[in-house]
Amino acid sequence: MEKNKDDGSNKEQEEEQVVNPWVVSVKDGGKIDYDKLIDKFGCQRLDQSLIDRVERLTGRSPHVFLRRGVFFAHRDFGEILDSYERGDKFYLYTGRGPSSESLHLGHLIPFLFTKYLQDAFKVPLVIQLTDDEKCMWKNLSVEESQRLARENAKDIIACGFDISRTFIFSDFDYVGGDFYKNMVRVAKCVTYNKAVGIFGFTGEDHIGKVSFPPIQAVPSFPSSFPHLFSGNDRLRCLIPCAIDQDPYFRMTRDVAPRIGYHKPALIESSFFPALQGETGKMNASVPCSAIYVTDSAKQIKDKINRYAFSGGQDSIELHRKHGANLEVDIPIKYLGFFLEDDAELEHIRKEYGAGRMLTGEVKKRLIEVLTDIVERHKRARAAVTDEMVDTFMAVRPLPNMFS
Repeated sequence: MEKNKDDGSNKEQEEEQVVNPWVVSVKDGGKIDYDKLIDKFGCQRLDQSLIDRVERLTGRSPHVFLRRGVFFAHRDFGEILDSYERGDKFYLYTGRGPSSESLHLGHLIPFLFTKYLQDAFKVPLVIQLTDDEKCMWKNLSVEESQRLARENAKDIIACGFDISRTFIFSDFDYVGGDFYKNMVRVAKCVTYNKAVGIFGFTGEDHIGKVSFPPIQAVPSFPSSFPHLFSGNDRLRCLIPCAIDQDPYFRMTRDVAPRIGYHKPALIESSFFPALQGETGKMNASVPCSAIYVTDSAKQIKDKINRYAFSGGQDSIELHRKHGANLEVDIPIKYLGFFLEDDAELEHIRKEYGAGRMLTGEVKKRLIEVLTDIVERHKRARAAVTDEMVDTFMAVRPLPNMFS
């Protein structure tokens, strides 16, 4: 059975930090302890040897998110690389819960990394839009959830995915047939008590929430997509996601061998912190906590200057003397995600930490970096037509998806 401690036995740790698909919070405004999270969830830390193998197998420099530990944990990623090295292909699966009109930068993290994996390994990808989940959790109407799913699909497509290797689907549109058969197989293997232990459901939660986990589980199984993988039920699946999604796939990995499938492998990221500080992740319902892909250059500048928590000192004199606290400085953390140049990042860290560079200078560089990213994304999204969305979401074979 998959190792995990989400059975209600570790109450003290639960109170210190709560990380699940719906809530990420830390007691008394502390920081997420990712070492504790790895221990609690039972996953493994992504070490340098695996990153080196990715570079060797793909012939590409590791993505900045790998080099800097943004994707820091995994389950069976080494086995995926083993099978790939033997000549066996795999497919990628990731998703998006469409609860807002547009994405913020934190939402982009898994998609930017998934695009890198698709390009580097030349493998197909399925992207699940859980419009049903958001309808149930966010009290949205079915129609509004479906509309948001299409809007979010445009932002996802704008990340540059290969249309010949990518299938995007909405649960409201696609669930049925072989997909639904696998949902029933999973549901029969998970007791209510087990679901409560993993997901923390209470007697106040409606039954729609309790019924949802199999829907997110079964894209891990190739037979859920007969138009793509017919006759290839042993194909392995790799899921890039944030670590708060881990509970879904612990459940899935526990069930998979019992119904005849490989356990899906995972590669998991840390959270992109809110502007106000590293106490969790960006919150789409608090606009000033996040940079959105729809923000103007002025909005980005104002948000960074006004809200981005600084580790600098209270006065220039003290800052020159003591330097910045890089452990809490949000501009430095954001540059760690999005500034491509390793040498420049190290220079900024060194100068800022020594007090030779001021907070305003660091924020200015961050504003430049983020404005460039957002403007490029806007241009790419503006080129995404409704016909392109229809094509990405069409149930169709992808004859060259492994070539």
